Amino acid sequence: MVYGSLPARREIVQVCRRLYDRGLIAGPDGNVSVRLPGDRVLVTPAGMSKVDVTEEDLVELSLDGQHRRGARRASSEVAVHLRVYQRRPDVQAVVHAHPPTATGFAVAGESFSACVLPEIIYQVGWVPLVPYATPGTMALADAFEPFVARHDAFLMANHGATTVGPSLVLAHQRMESLEHTAKILLTARLLGRVQTLGPDDVRALEAARAKAFPGEIYPGCPVPGGREE
Repeated sequence: MVYGSLPARREIVQVCRRLYDRGLIAGPDGNVSVRLPGDRVLVTPAGMSKVDVTEEDLVELSLDGQHRRGARRASSEVAVHLRVYQRRPDVQAVVHAHPPTATGFAVAGESFSACVLPEIIYQVGWVPLVPYATPGTMALADAFEPFVARHDAFLMANHGATTVGPSLVLAHQRMESLEHTAKILLTARLLGRVQTLGPDDVRALEAARAKAFPGEIYPGCPVPGGREE
């Protein structure tokens, strides 16, 4: 089964190793999935360190969560992935990880709503904070409901982060951007000041994004002195 320029299984394994190599996951943390034709989903297995996952370990499910193929059990977090695919036909891949600095913001109860970095405004947009629910439960999937239709990246209170995209490449890039942004914001706070962009600057970035990706769902960010969530 081909997904993008690489077979789906090989691409998932590559992303798992990149997540591990960049310190965005540890131990059995995190999970990765892609949407396949015919209302199917290919997802990482439960309980394995992602650096050890092979193509043969991946699990195929139907969009309603029924096991289709694979000797292992699907990730315990798959309910969130399935909820995203069910609500967002445009999403072709989901990445969940525990990026340390970004997760620190989530533990502190903060979202990435400030309009600070041009790259995050243009590439990712507003990153909301999903309220805490027990990992591996339907309650966690339900907690995503108010946010999933309008956002492409999510901080998860006391848990981690999830990013989505029209390809696995973009979903993974958004996860890396999320952690990179968190490190920059933390550094700015330690230096004593976070300088936000002005309304005109933000609108220019949003206009550039709309021109580059016409018709795509895009949350933007709360314009200073303008709209609120």
